[in-house]
This record gives sequence, structure tokens and C-alpha cells, in this order.
Amino acid sequence: MFEFEVINELMLRATCIDGGGCIYTKAGAMIAHQGNNKFDKVLLGPEGNAVKALFGQVARRLTGENLPLMKCTSGKSARQYYADSARHVVVITLAQGQRLMVESENLLAFTDSCEYKSKFFGKGIAAQKGLFTTVLRGREAGAQVAVLSDGNPLILDSPCCVDPDALVAWDGADPQFKLDVSFKNLLGKMGASGESYQMEWSQPGTQVIIQPSERKSGIKLAID
Repeated sequence: MFEFEVINELMLRATCIDGGGCIYTKAGAMIAHQGNNKFDKVLLGPEGNAVKALFGQVARRLTGENLPLMKCTSGKSARQYYADSARHVVVITLAQGQRLMVESENLLAFTDSCEYKSKFFGKGIAAQKGLFTTVLRGREAGAQVAVLSDGNPLILDSPCCVDPDALVAWDGADPQFKLDVSFKNLLGKMGASGESYQMEWSQPGTQVIIQPSERKSGIKLAID
């Protein structure tokens, strides 16, 4: 069994606290380790058997939510440290059955007590980003996920609206899309807001993590 904790806001420390165990991390994110640790590249995925792993890998590649993973197997009291480009780290502890949706580029690590897959949640629109997301679900109480934020993150309680290019993760209900198809936005001219669509959580009960930085994504239309 592993325990995650954040060090200096920018690093994750994973400590094996009970005999031995394994975690899955973003490949290349390990920056130091202590004790008996073994690191292996995950060729397909962390699913329980080869068939599920193969189908999971294909689904993630098709949806753009594939993340190169590394498996770390450790003995008691071993520790590893993980970081990625000095991005801020947030650790979320999941209850049994609780799910967390994470943009794949923001996922740093998760314990082996998490189920890992991709999910389609679009509602019939052609979105710039966000129709697919990565889902981590706790198989048992105490499952943990570490996510990355480009800058110090903010956690919002729903109801709220979020720019999908600033979205990191959320728990609870899936969002709806608010699409602005005004003439100014289609042309990309002066006077348009620049926020062509948003993700909206209209009911209470969901927490949304956002970062103070927007990804470079989307489809931009303009007429010169």
C-alpha cells in the first residue's frame, strides 16, 4: 500500500507503508527514489488482464487520452519522488466507488487501487477539447490520484462554468457544454469574447479543479 503526499507544492512523494505494493505514474516523471524500487514501462495498460489492457490501450489512443505509464513496484518503507516541469501537484483521495475525471496531460500518478479508463461524455457537439477524458475510480477506500496544474490550482464548487482549456479534473456529475455560435466568434473578429464554448456544472455537489493557464488547443476560424 502506498501513501501520496505533496512536497514543496511541486513534487509528489510516494511512500510504501505496508509490506509492498505498486503504483502507476507518468513515464519519465520520477526524479529520485530511496529503498527497494523497481520501475517498468507499461506497454498496454494497468487493467487486470491482457485482453482488457489491449482494448483499453486502443480506446485511449483513439480518444487522444493515452498517457505513457510506468509501473513502480516497491518494498516496505521505499520512497519515490515525482515531478513534471515544476508544475504544481494536487493529491486527491477517493472513496470506494468514487470517480475522478482528469485530463490525461494533467495526470501524474495513481495507486493500484484505482480503475483506469477513458470516457466519452460529449453531448452531440463538435468541441475543441473535452469530449473524452480519463477516469480514475477507487476500487477501495483510500485510493489516491496525483494531478498536475500549470500554476497554483483553484478548486471550485458547482454550480460553475469553466474554460475547458483551463480544466484539470473534476469529481461528481459530468458537465454540459455551452456553445457560443455568434457571428463574431465564428469570424474571430474584434468584439468576440474569445470564449467560444464552456463546460457548465449547473447542480451543486461537484468539485472542479482549474489551473491559471490555458492550453493551446481548439479550432480557430477566421476571415481576413
